[in-house]
Amino acid sequence: MIVFPNAKINLGLQIVGRRSDGYHLLRTVFCPVPLYDSLEFVVRVDGGTEDSLEVRGDASLAVELDNLVLKATKALRCLRPIPYLHIYLHKAIPSGAGMGGGSADASFMLRGLRDEFAPDLSDEELETLALSLGADCPFFIRNTPALGEGIGEQLQPLGFDPLAGWHLVVVKPDLHISTREAFAGLGELLTPEETLEELIRLHPSSWRGRLVNDFERSLYPQYPILSNLLERLYSLGAVYASMTGSGAALYGLFDREVEGLASHFEQCFVWQSRL
Repeated sequence: MIVFPNAKINLGLQIVGRRSDGYHLLRTVFCPVPLYDSLEFVVRVDGGTEDSLEVRGDASLAVELDNLVLKATKALRCLRPIPYLHIYLHKAIPSGAGMGGGSADASFMLRGLRDEFAPDLSDEELETLALSLGADCPFFIRNTPALGEGIGEQLQPLGFDPLAGWHLVVVKPDLHISTREAFAGLGELLTPEETLEELIRLHPSSWRGRLVNDFERSLYPQYPILSNLLERLYSLGAVYASMTGSGAALYGLFDREVEGLASHFEQCFVWQSRL
């Protein structure tokens, strides 16, 4: 079976508290975007007694025992009899971008395995299993625009796609920001002046300065290239631009295709699509 895990972006990301176990509480809008990895699995017929994983497309993603795809396979095997597999993963979603590539791979693996070997499992059961792999993973089970709360696992479908009809540009510099580093620099938590539910229903042209990613407050001063890329997106005509997740990718919404995109963002990963 072959599946195509897609990336996500965050529209706004508010850090609103902290749990007793140290995990931060957040509010954000998750939106799937059509930037895809390719994930294929086939049953081993050679008598092997473990899963194998081959990763292509990103040399930094060598096969590791803690790869989320392998973890997802082992987690579902604890619930249902899953044969040992050869797994092939081709990466197109950039790593360290805040676009959920690893989480998407894990959740799409769960979905593919469910469809092939355990069709009795519900989406709710898969979401519970996905949460054991990572806070972003449950979103990719249903994979529709949703308001995320808690640590990101409490999902409320929006019922509409805020990105529909826009051209999306994604830019990622050669920079990796760990989630731990991003949270460590947050500083004092601020009370949002406007709710995401209100903002997300406004026209994107009114989002600038209002629909905010709280990580930007600390990461932009620390990594000036991020704020420079943000301003470049606006200078090219973005209606709205922001960082997604804890970085280091930024995105802009445009009402047209941006011509000569790569020339404006040298030495960066660049991608665009009409949504």
